Amino acid sequence: IHAGKTVPIVKGGESTRMEEDEFYAIETFGSTGRGLVHDDMDCSHYMKNFELPFVPLRLQSSKQLLGTINKHFGTLAFCKRWLDRAGATKYQMALKDLCDKGIVEAYPPLCDIKG
Repeated sequence: IHAGKTVPIVKGGESTRMEEDEFYAIETFGSTGRGLVHDDMDCSHYMKNFELPFVPLRLQSSKQLLGTINKHFGTLAFCKRWLDRAGATKYQMALKDLCDKGIVEAYPPLCDIKG
């Protein structure tokens, strides 16, 4: 959801260096576990990728869902519950299609390993 350089919470060989006069938002996460992140849950948070040029869509359901996302959320991240409230129905396949094409980015939850 944030832009630019990141400070990852997991080891991954990141070689990006902080430069003078740059600003970073460092988010801390409290934990009662081991402090190790893993994938465990269904993704619920998404955001439109505004850096992507126009991508043609074949599925009418994907076109409709993208229209709903543009109308109701614009540049903001959103969750599935908000799609429901915006009137979207039976959108799982369309949402997957938008994610597969890179039009929408998925932001899965950060789950901790029990300690």
